[in-house]
Amino acid sequence: MPRFVIKYLTLFFLLAGSLHLYAQTKDRLLLQDSAKLASLKRQYQTGDVATITAVNKLLADADKALNTGPFSVTLKKTKTAPSGNIHDYVSQAPYWWADPSKPDGKPYIRKDGERNPEIYLLHDDTQMGEMCKTVKVLGFAYYFTGKDQYAQQAADLLTTWFINPNTRMAPNLNYAQYVPGVNDGRGTGIIESRGLSVIPDALAMMQDSKSIRPTLNSGIKQWFGDYLKWLLESKGGKDEQAAKNNHGTMYDMQVVDFALFTGDVKVAREAIMKRTIGRMETQFTTDGKQPLELARTKSWGYSNMNLDGWVRLALLSDHLGIDLWQRETKDGKSIKKCLAFLMPYLLKQENWTYQQIEPISYNDLLMTCYFAAGKYPDLEIQKVFTMYPAPAPWM
Repeated sequence: MPRFVIKYLTLFFLLAGSLHLYAQTKDRLLLQDSAKLASLKRQYQTGDVATITAVNKLLADADKALNTGPFSVTLKKTKTAPSGNIHDYVSQAPYWWADPSKPDGKPYIRKDGERNPEIYLLHDDTQMGEMCKTVKVLGFAYYFTGKDQYAQQAADLLTTWFINPNTRMAPNLNYAQYVPGVNDGRGTGIIESRGLSVIPDALAMMQDSKSIRPTLNSGIKQWFGDYLKWLLESKGGKDEQAAKNNHGTMYDMQVVDFALFTGDVKVAREAIMKRTIGRMETQFTTDGKQPLELARTKSWGYSNMNLDGWVRLALLSDHLGIDLWQRETKDGKSIKKCLAFLMPYLLKQENWTYQQIEPISYNDLLMTCYFAAGKYPDLEIQKVFTMYPAPAPWM
């Protein structure tokens, strides 16, 4: 058989396998572990004290969420985008400050890791963050209880953000993280929409609710499809796609997540195979360091955040039959080694000596350990959870 025929048959069967795997997960969980969640639900229903305590805390938050919102880019608007469209998301670059040597402070200058409080005068970022956090909590609450009040509130919040023509966000980030005196928006602002990755899983957990109507599902998927198109085709999207550090990782994570959610398996697979795998070469070292993140003023925070992005990509890749967990470059760079590099600091066996201008938090790394548990038996991840409480999947 000619080589080109073998090549194309191989590609066909790989794609067919991906389609089959995706068909099994369509409208199901993408970033959450369905088996772990099902086990937690059984423990909750059968009276496990620790699980009941954890879920009750979740439900207390969900009950508060019943009285929050709505959230929208059209609410609390203090600055309209240059487009003049109040539906366009606007945010200011966090690490850029007025130049004291200039009368009007422009163009702004960069101070890595130091947040300019001016950014909090704009509210689109916090509105999106609150919407995502609230819908996530409501989705989990419905999953554990089946009480439709949680799904109804989530449906109302989702309709406001994605569907209602008076309040919906336009599916672009053309004006995210603008720098005064420099530009009206930057591709780096795309990292602010990574929180949207919780929406597909929240919807999946509420699929059997009468409040999650087919028109809501299709409308949200249409929005995500339009936003995915913008990510792939816009200048900002292409700029972020080319980013070498955590911005590139989080860009890929969003593309793959949103592509799987909207049924575009080809885009999801191409992102992993053509970009994500190649990022291991530039982002990792053979001893597990992430030099582009270690060079930052918040080296611990960025090393953890970037690894979190990789773990999410590994979870998503599982749906495509691609194993990023065990993937290694020819010289041995891998996700596993990056986690192994950070473990001694989490276990208090070593002190972090790289620059870190903010207090060290272990939250991201604990979630990484939660999802990586079972993938790397020799890393003694269970030892971590003898020192720290195991995080709940909704944290």
